[in-house]
Amino acid sequence: MRDATTFIVLFRGVGGATQLPVARLRQALGEGGFGAVATYINSGNAVLDSVWDAAETRARIAGIAAGEFGFSKEIMLVRRADWRRIIAENPFPEAAEQPTLLHVFVLERAPRPDSFAALQDRARGENLHLRGNILYLHVPDGFSASKLPPVLDRVLGTTSTARNWRTVLALDRLAAATR
Repeated sequence: MRDATTFIVLFRGVGGATQLPVARLRQALGEGGFGAVATYINSGNAVLDSVWDAAETRARIAGIAAGEFGFSKEIMLVRRADWRRIIAENPFPEAAEQPTLLHVFVLERAPRPDSFAALQDRARGENLHLRGNILYLHVPDGFSASKLPPVLDRVLGTTSTARNWRTVLALDRLAAATR
């Protein structure tokens, strides 16, 4: 039997008309064979242990989400060790003091360099940093004022989901507390 891996699970597109009730989600994931399941606020965040690899874990979570909740949007997984690296390698440490102005986008795949350059060309006061499939976005004037989030996936040619720094740190604390 494989050792369990702790994953941060980020459901894309939760909120508004698309809800994932956290109590039912925790129960369904636990019944689906995942361990140490915890959820964070009602916006598509979970932490769990899995004995399956990332692809199988994602497929099983997607099956549960579709079957139990009619949810069929993308699900991003990040291993806890990689999540800790995201935090440790924050290129905008001064922005962490205002955690709702710093966002981490988990991309389905790393974009081409020319695509990232095209996104940088659109920045108007925002600060961007790309590390593989992780994009840090510091929006000094606020997330809703930025013109980048609505075009980010199209310009980069990939799918993403974002969490503000407060949520990034909260998910790390949640993962630590369930161990």
